Amino acid sequence: MKISRVAEMHQLDHTAIEKYAIPGTILMENAGEAAYYAILQEFGVAGKRFVVVCGSGHNGGDGLVVARKLHSTGGKVQIFCLGKPEKFDDTVRFHYEMVRRIGLPFTQLDDDLTPLQKALAQADAAIDAIFGTGLSRPVAGRYAEAIRLLNASGKPIFSIDIPSGVAGDTGQVLGIAVNAAATITYGLPKIGNLTYPGFQYSGKLFVTHISFPPELYEQENLNLAVNDIPPLPPRPRNGHKGIFGKAFFIAGGSRYLGAPYFAAMAFLKAGGGLAYLATPEPAAPFIAGKGSEIVVLPQPATEEGTLSTAAYDDLLKATADADMVVLGPGLSLHPESQELARLLTRELKKPLLIDGDGLTALAGQSDLVATRNTPTALTPHPGEMARLTGLSTAEIQADRVAALEKALKQWQATIVLKGAHSLIGYPDGRIFFNLSGNPGMATAGSGDVLTGAIAALHTAHGFPLPEATRLGVFLHGLAGDIAAETVGEDGLVAGDILAALPAALRRWREDYENLTANAYGKIFVI
Repeated sequence: MKISRVAEMHQLDHTAIEKYAIPGTILMENAGEAAYYAILQEFGVAGKRFVVVCGSGHNGGDGLVVARKLHSTGGKVQIFCLGKPEKFDDTVRFHYEMVRRIGLPFTQLDDDLTPLQKALAQADAAIDAIFGTGLSRPVAGRYAEAIRLLNASGKPIFSIDIPSGVAGDTGQVLGIAVNAAATITYGLPKIGNLTYPGFQYSGKLFVTHISFPPELYEQENLNLAVNDIPPLPPRPRNGHKGIFGKAFFIAGGSRYLGAPYFAAMAFLKAGGGLAYLATPEPAAPFIAGKGSEIVVLPQPATEEGTLSTAAYDDLLKATADADMVVLGPGLSLHPESQELARLLTRELKKPLLIDGDGLTALAGQSDLVATRNTPTALTPHPGEMARLTGLSTAEIQADRVAALEKALKQWQATIVLKGAHSLIGYPDGRIFFNLSGNPGMATAGSGDVLTGAIAALHTAHGFPLPEATRLGVFLHGLAGDIAAETVGEDGLVAGDILAALPAALRRWREDYENLTANAYGKIFVI
């Protein structure tokens, strides 16, 4: 499923009207009808009392349609307008006239919101139709107070298009936002519907295409999409470990034993055939003792027990037979180890995934990656992304899509911006929003499990590295969700995610239809 920016949705609306001759009044009617249907299914209508809070824009017009639909099937509706009806454009006025002639209670609010507060106290539910997705400045005045009253009412709130107060292109809260029980968004999901904190404010998310033809909302120039997954290819019955991939991990140090273990073992747990781990000699016995399935290759070490540049020539030779290389988990920030990472990035002729301390080694040197002739993937968390882009972590979190777009242009690689609803960007500019995973996965070693899962999707399951990267992110999140089903989110550790990888692959194979229904159970299409 595609995802749109606010400006793109405005263009879709314009095209629907101009090219396909779908009047704006019909689009608004369809939007209100879908919202009504969601309320009917989730809450019921007949005999229940509803408060509809509107602005004077098209979001408010959608709310007027909802009010009329609720009234027509036995709901008791009061409408409160924070704007002025004389500011309604022709499309909104068309629906306002119907509401007025039907005689639905309609109150234009001034700065005294006591009537709204009293109505909310007696209502069963509320509809938020104050702002749409185009809000770009902090909410203030009576609008902010109305949102505060809605949230304080304790009543279920159904938001139209996006919870009022959430920025459509970033998901950021602009001062205050409605905390909705459900949100019905139109045409396509917006960035703010699916990124945090906006997603958290949305409640259950519905989307309706409001009668857009498929060629409109599926067009190729919409470069944002949900991280939908294909079926896994069958595992050959006559396979052997050689055909399920040889991944070479260059990772670890005497103080960093967990990261290389989790990365290499995750590769095997996700279906990989052979995991080779080049790690400093002092660390090798400990990792070999914990992961006997890993082929551990001890390497020359610095005085601090990290990988030495003396390993460079042997590493180039040792990776010759590998299907891909993973560089960086637990590598350390030792200058010699960092220099080794830069040398290898420049010279390795294999598909390459760089994570952790390997990313720090490349900061400020995007040409090392952009000029590579073989596929490359980077998997930074926001702090590492800050070092890659020159943005602050706060700037990255304020607009994650924009930060990823900047990084894609600089690095010309597949990039995962990790976090809640991780983003995966392709070198061609496409960006995917991953919806699997849970807060318990924010734990040490979780990202190392991800690198191994990506390597397995590429070498064992045969997906090109960009696709393997986004599918690895999904698999990693699915494993985390399966682990949380057993142990809960509190106290979830990387070992739990690692252990759940085989079960995640099994669920992907055996329960594919249910697994992918409604965008992994996160977006419900009306």
